Amino acid sequence: MNRHEATKTRRSIALLCAFVSSWLVLVVANQVAAQSLAATRVNILQAEDRRAPTPNDVAIIRAGARSADPQTARIGLRALGRLERPALIPDIAPGLRHSAPENRAEAATAIGQAAQGWKRDHAKTGAAPTLDFVVTTLVGRLRVEAEPDVRAAICETLGRLPYTAAAQVENAERTLLDVADQAESVTDRLGVAKGFEALVRISRTIRPPSDAAVAALRGLAAPKNTGDLATGARVRRLALEALVTAGVSDDELITAASKDPDAQVRRLAMRAAAVRGRSAATDAAIAAALGNPLSPAASDPSAGDESPIVRVEALRALKARGGDEACPASILRALDREPSVALVALDQLSACGASPVALAVLEHIVGDRQALNAPRGWHRAAHALVALAAASPERGQDALQQLIGAQPWQVRMYAARAAATLKDRAALDRLANDESDNVREAAIAGLKAVAGHDADEVYIAALSRSGYQVVRAAAAALEGTPRADVATPALKTALDRLVSEGRDNSHDARAAIAKTLAVDGTRGSNGNGGGGEPGRSLQRSTNDFSVEELRRLASPRARITIRDVGMFEIALFTTQAPATVLRFVRLAESGYYNGLTFHRVVPNFVIQGGSPGANEYIGDAAFMRDELGSWPHVRGTVGISTRGRDTGDAQIFVDLVDNPRLDHDYTVFAQVLNGIDIVDRVLEGDVIEKIEIVTGS
Repeated sequence: MNRHEATKTRRSIALLCAFVSSWLVLVVANQVAAQSLAATRVNILQAEDRRAPTPNDVAIIRAGARSADPQTARIGLRALGRLERPALIPDIAPGLRHSAPENRAEAATAIGQAAQGWKRDHAKTGAAPTLDFVVTTLVGRLRVEAEPDVRAAICETLGRLPYTAAAQVENAERTLLDVADQAESVTDRLGVAKGFEALVRISRTIRPPSDAAVAALRGLAAPKNTGDLATGARVRRLALEALVTAGVSDDELITAASKDPDAQVRRLAMRAAAVRGRSAATDAAIAAALGNPLSPAASDPSAGDESPIVRVEALRALKARGGDEACPASILRALDREPSVALVALDQLSACGASPVALAVLEHIVGDRQALNAPRGWHRAAHALVALAAASPERGQDALQQLIGAQPWQVRMYAARAAATLKDRAALDRLANDESDNVREAAIAGLKAVAGHDADEVYIAALSRSGYQVVRAAAAALEGTPRADVATPALKTALDRLVSEGRDNSHDARAAIAKTLAVDGTRGSNGNGGGGEPGRSLQRSTNDFSVEELRRLASPRARITIRDVGMFEIALFTTQAPATVLRFVRLAESGYYNGLTFHRVVPNFVIQGGSPGANEYIGDAAFMRDELGSWPHVRGTVGISTRGRDTGDAQIFVDLVDNPRLDHDYTVFAQVLNGIDIVDRVLEGDVIEKIEIVTGS
């Protein structure tokens, strides 16, 4: 190599080194920037998790909402809204002009959530804007917004604001009508339907919908263009929900909806028929849904609408008419192949005491030991017992003696309800000493109605139980007791025990004790008891929002296996509800849910489970905060059960149908990906065999 070539080589190496050095600097700079962004997002989540009690926390979230990074700004906007402080709306409003449509939609949703603070007295303090200013801001953006998804979010927010004057409701309605007149896409119509559903549901007592609004909703519920039937099912459902809520359904609409290809629209047609009352159209719609009990097809329990949710709602529509009109259909549907339909039918036979056939059906089901002892087979006998007690007390008494000692504790719980209907004090006393606190709770509720304070000794003894549900029931039964000298020390002892345990989810039991002590003119011995703060959080639920954990859970799924039923899979929404997903994943991976049950199953509403006590009042010790977002409560949505803001205790529920009244009030943290048919098959008491978390692709 000559000197010239060597010099050239050295220069090439120098240039290469300079390039590599620059590239490394760029890579390191990008990594530092990414780590900085991740740290910023974690700081926002942590400030939100604390509910931003300090000015510094609010400043952290405000700064995030103004970030140049769209994702960080979106997290900040969402967090500002979730604080539900109207004074922060001016900090959210600039997000309506963000370059990213997702952020503009998030800002609209956040404004709607922040405005909810106006409904609570403590949130009325501070320099908050007026509601009219908020409406003007949203409408102004709506007029220039080019993206349908953003317009839809604004329409929904306009529908759910906490209006207090008829003029405000009228203004919101007029805006929605303007959008409806110009709507060219399903997304726009969906936004209008969501806005009207919320507006009618929340503000109808202030001002009912106008004739123009009703006409627009009818057009959305039963579109003339049949091409919309394939893509606009949610639009039709929401419009029908609004019309049913307003009580303005008509025969033409019910006829059309009852023949809709979407099962949920047909279900809502049955609700509309119930509100409408007797007519040729409603009679025909209900008969088609249930199958005519007088026709030859009545012997086939599969006759009627193919969807169980429609048959359930049709039964309820008949019951709403009163009298014994529902009895023939309920007798037929007590044999329905779908348990959800059969159990509703059995419950409704409680009003059919004049029908010998109905009584014979109930007695047969109560006495069917083979079915009762079969796996997952106790439900029909338990429901039939309660119905028989109401329909025929004499026969119900005989049936009660058959089932009062049944092995599944759930049957004994239903027996306690039947005993209350029968006013059987002896049976209630026996069941109030059952080994299951859920049975005791039902028995104490019955004793309160049947024996009153004559059973105070039973209530006082129950205060020492570990189940919060039975302590709550006992405390409520002792309100106004003439034996305050004995009851008060027991109440105080129970209260001190609950406070010392330090579990947030004893809140309802503590509150019941505090109320009873206050009514009796005494106070609890602890500041967190009677007269103190029974509802305040005793444990502060904290979440370790580590960057690594959030990355691991970037797109997780969970497989939930139900014993003797099957498995369904859910997608977890870490971006929308990071704190909830973290808690759920950690509990699931620790085995917390394994062996717990779905203790609440409400046809055409939800299934709920994940309680160590198999009831509403016992869950994970520390409350979790709400993470209310934009994902709607549609069929298959998975949410967190609460009893007030920020009172989730890790009990989960799955929406069996669209439940728009739950939107923005209950955290959504997942959606069923597959296995919704398994969800539909879940019965009360079914066991969660295991929950497996799947990360990665």
